[in-house]
Formats: sequence, structure tokens, C-alpha cells
Amino acid sequence: MPTQLEKAQTFRSLHERDGAFVIPNPWDMGSARLFEALGFEALATTSAGFAHSLGRIDGQVSREEKLAHCRALCDATSLPISADLEKCFADDPAEAAQTIALAAKAGLAGGSIEDASGDPAAPIYDFNLAVERVAAAAEVAHSLDIPFILTARAENYLHGRRDMDDTIRRLQAFEAAGADVLYAPGPATLEEARAITGALSRPVNMLVTPMQDVTVAALAEAGVKRISIGGAMMRAVIGTLVRGSRQMLDDGRFDWLADMTPTSEINDIFSKWES
Repeated sequence: MPTQLEKAQTFRSLHERDGAFVIPNPWDMGSARLFEALGFEALATTSAGFAHSLGRIDGQVSREEKLAHCRALCDATSLPISADLEKCFADDPAEAAQTIALAAKAGLAGGSIEDASGDPAAPIYDFNLAVERVAAAAEVAHSLDIPFILTARAENYLHGRRDMDDTIRRLQAFEAAGADVLYAPGPATLEEARAITGALSRPVNMLVTPMQDVTVAALAEAGVKRISIGGAMMRAVIGTLVRGSRQMLDDGRFDWLADMTPTSEINDIFSKWES
């Protein structure tokens, strides 16, 4: 198993090489190991996917639960992992930055801080506070003894504020405040991706959504470095569970069994971790 330092160095190198890479989002040890076995080079946690695995909605997981989850994933796989740390579980910049220090202790190679407040009445932090929070997180991240990758997220689009100008303004300020990667989940076209990457000099993460008819090559051409899927694959798994259950309950049928992955294939995937 690589050391945390080796994982962090690998993770940074992925952001420095040419082209784009896909960073899928596991929600438990099994999905993390599956993604590694299939050939991905790095992983990122999903706050929604983890919450759903506990039978909760996104945003209802404590910091202690999140860090324990991250620690388990880091121990389960040899790949570098970046964590979706939401708003870093605090409004105050110094308190939010402390989450970054704790995330590094959990074994992570990177983590994110976002400008979504969790307050329905004011879902996005005031610009100045948002920048202060990123600056505090960056100061801690860059003081660590590993090259921890800090991702700063502008959440406008996920909260009904489809304001590209303000989103870019925030990302530029986050970059100036020390963020290593910039991320605005929600924009869904290559044109929007180009507008974001063209306004920044550091690596950009793009969230692929069902609305997009894009490829890794097209996103790389648009200047995107890192491509994530958020909680989409977990939602796809939930969709399979719901459809199969409804078929059994409503129709008394078991046609969904035809789509199962054979046990032998599953055993081959996980055989690497046999004790």
C-alpha cells in the first residue's frame, strides 16, 4: 500500500500532466475498490452518495462521520482520494480550515471547501466571507507535510443562481486565495466549461450531468483537467433498486435478474483484496 505522501504526490501529478482524467465518486469501501480494480487512477468521495448509503439526505452527515468514512476509504484502496467536505462543517474561516487539517490526518490527498452555507434563506456565502474561508483553508492545506490538493467550489448553479459572471468572479478570487483546483458544479455545456477554464490558470474540475452529451476528449479540449460524476452512480444504483423492487411488488416479476453482474466477475474484481 502506498504511503499517504506517495498518494498525494501521485494525485498532484495527475493535475500536472496533459489531458483530463476521470475521478469517480465511491460511497463505500466496495465501490472504492471496484473503481480501483477497473482502472481509475484517483477517487473522490461523494457527500450525497455517502449520505444515501446511510439512509439520509445530503448534508445530514456529521464531520466525525465524514472523517471516519474518509479514513475507511483511504485504508481500503491504494488510490489517492479527495474528499467532498461540503462547507467544511463550519461558517467561521478558522473553524472550516481546521476540517482540512483533520482531513489530512484521515489519510486524504485532497479535499474541498464550498461557498454553500446550508442556510435556505441565504444559500451562498457573502463573497468576502467565501474568499476568507478559502484563504484560511488554503493556508492550512499548504502548511501540511504532504502536497494536499485544495479544491474550492462555487455552488451558485446548484442553488438556483445561474450567474456565470458571479461564478467566475468567485472562482478567480478562490484561485487568488490559494485554491489548487477550481470547481463550479452545475454548468452543463462545453461553452460554459470553456468560459470557466478560460478565466482561470489553475486546474478546473467539471461535474458531468445527464444534460451533457460530452466525452472526456471534448472536456479536455475545453480545458477541463478533472472530471467527476458526483453522486450520479450512487443514484443509478438506487434507480436499479427502485425499478427492481417495483417490478417485484407491482408486477410479481423478476426480469431485473437478467442484468445482474455474474458472481464470478465480482469475485475477479475483488480478488486483489483477498486476505
